[in-house]
Amino acid sequence: MAKRNIIPIFIPHYGCPNDCVFCNQRKITGISTDISNSDVEDTILEYLSYFKRKDNVEVAFYGGSFTAIPLEEQVGFLKIAHSYKEKGLVKYIRLSTRPDAIDEEILDNLKKYGVDIIELGVQSLDPGVLRLSNRGHDSSCVYEAASLIKSYGFKLGLQQMVGLPGDDLEKSLYTARKFVKLEPYCVRIYPTLVIKETALCKNLERGSYQALELEDSIGYVADLLNIYYRHNINVIRVGLQPTDNINYGGDIVAGAFHPAYRQLVESYYFKKALIYYFRSSNNIEDEVTILANGKNISNISGQGSKNKKEIIKKLGIKKLNLRQEDLTNFEVKILSKKDEVIDVRDYYR
Repeated sequence: MAKRNIIPIFIPHYGCPNDCVFCNQRKITGISTDISNSDVEDTILEYLSYFKRKDNVEVAFYGGSFTAIPLEEQVGFLKIAHSYKEKGLVKYIRLSTRPDAIDEEILDNLKKYGVDIIELGVQSLDPGVLRLSNRGHDSSCVYEAASLIKSYGFKLGLQQMVGLPGDDLEKSLYTARKFVKLEPYCVRIYPTLVIKETALCKNLERGSYQALELEDSIGYVADLLNIYYRHNINVIRVGLQPTDNINYGGDIVAGAFHPAYRQLVESYYFKKALIYYFRSSNNIEDEVTILANGKNISNISGQGSKNKKEIIKKLGIKKLNLRQEDLTNFEVKILSKKDEVIDVRDYYR
């Protein structure tokens, strides 16, 4: 799939009927002003001027709850994005919203203005987690909204958070398995971060909430990735994208943050899968060579070759060679007692 050039248009808190305990969109996006039609057009023109290729451009409305803002304002924003789609300068229009802000009238309007992808900020399907997070809706509206979105021919995206109040691994795994049954086009996974000026920050200070730590979260999220990977669901993001605010020394008070969070999780995933493969297959010699694509060679090695050293130690081998080869995303070629190409998804435990 060709890499998309994304034009991000942030509408922080715009349309949200309440404040979830974890949310301060102005801190997350670094934007605190209202968004006007001219802002939307200026942003599109600015990004189009950067892109060398304009054949795979996507306008994405992030933050807030797009379909909860007044209909006339939705129309104003969408008309501008759609005009560039009609000119052939934009190929896709994406937006994110709440599950309880979807109905037939809303979807008729989105269809009229060429929206392609609708992402639902679900976060969890556990009733207790939804209540403690002050989401303002139950899980039934998630299933209803997802079904309606797909019946209109939109591509469905689902967003999951881990480490919310009342959450644990089993509840997050439950949400992931339910997501799979909804057959989404894509999924995003976000570890909960405690941001300044949120209810969750106050709960942390009072001692009524304990944040998920970075090291603990990595295996936790890898287990979720495994569910999505095994069902061929595209996980388009893992962890919040770093910004001036969302970064070390910024507005994060606690939680599982790292600028290269996804790589940490995928490195863990490959390490666990390979160790299990070698132990279960006994395909080990003193010197082993592993071939994978460039991205996965980096995942197997780990930051500072940490994974490579751990694999050598746990398997009791003398040398591990890593070589790049043109293999698919989950394929790894093992050169040892016998040469074998494996799918790491079959060995993650």
